[in-house]
Amino acid sequence: MLNWEINPGRPALTRVSGLTDMDQACAWLEQAAPALRAGLHEHGVVFLRGLPVADSADVAKIRDILVPTRTPYREKATPRSDFGNGVSSSTDLPAAQSIHMHNENSYTLTFPGLLLFACLIAPPVGGATPVADVREVLRTLPPRLVERMKSHGWTLTRNYSEYVSLDWRTAFSTEDPEKVAEYCAENHISMEWREDGSLRTSQLRPGTITHPVTGAEVWFNHMAFWNEWSLEPDIREAMTELFGSDGLPFNTGLGDGEPLTREDVEQINAAYAAATVREKWEVGDVMLVDNILAAHGRDPFSGDRKIAVVMGEPVELLDCKPSVLPAATSV
Repeated sequence: MLNWEINPGRPALTRVSGLTDMDQACAWLEQAAPALRAGLHEHGVVFLRGLPVADSADVAKIRDILVPTRTPYREKATPRSDFGNGVSSSTDLPAAQSIHMHNENSYTLTFPGLLLFACLIAPPVGGATPVADVREVLRTLPPRLVERMKSHGWTLTRNYSEYVSLDWRTAFSTEDPEKVAEYCAENHISMEWREDGSLRTSQLRPGTITHPVTGAEVWFNHMAFWNEWSLEPDIREAMTELFGSDGLPFNTGLGDGEPLTREDVEQINAAYAAATVREKWEVGDVMLVDNILAAHGRDPFSGDRKIAVVMGEPVELLDCKPSVLPAATSV
């Protein structure tokens, strides 16, 4: 039985004491694993403080106990560094940039059910990994938006570029255009090669799904994160001027074809904000996130920050009673 600290605005946290090396830590984790899983199903996120985690090798040892089955990063969208031992950085996006709330790989047909974050260097200012219970997000969203999402799903359009976001070779982990075409065909993604060799893709995905274990219905998508109205106004204006409204690196909409308004996106982001909690990182902290029950993001920061991540426990979208079946959409 674990003692969970539940404080307003902060994730469920348990403190671990008396563990001086990773052998002791791994033995404790083996015993605590069932209670950690129960805590995840209840809270969506659990924070562990006091483990002697110092490097990526330590993170890999914890992974082998708590996340033994890995999930690859498919259809990559942000740069990450490989720390070795199957452990990577959470993101390499600039420190001044905030990352909006999202469920990891919500746009893929197989996604991680469990995320493990570990703090190797704690930033002196900012840099938390905020999390939000998407059961609560679904409950508090305007019914009109929820019904549109349940009935029609959401669309993602990507323009892969050498200059903004990731190029298609990095995103699909291949140099072979035919392998990209095969992947897209297998994963219900429409694609178009441009005259300059760049790639444009589009896909329809469900925006609400059901947790395969708990049965909870959740808001599960990247729709607000990657919508043009979530960009800072000056950045949106500059990028639209540079690329055109249909040439942004990412853009989203609802599957009914009606564009999302600024108000729609503001309402979604407000629902995330109301459900968001955060804990300031300390070296050795480990955070487990049920990727179906909770969305996550990143606060801007200054100073050094090194947060490792492992993604695992793969889940098939079709096992989650999706509200809409995945499909390719017109590019």
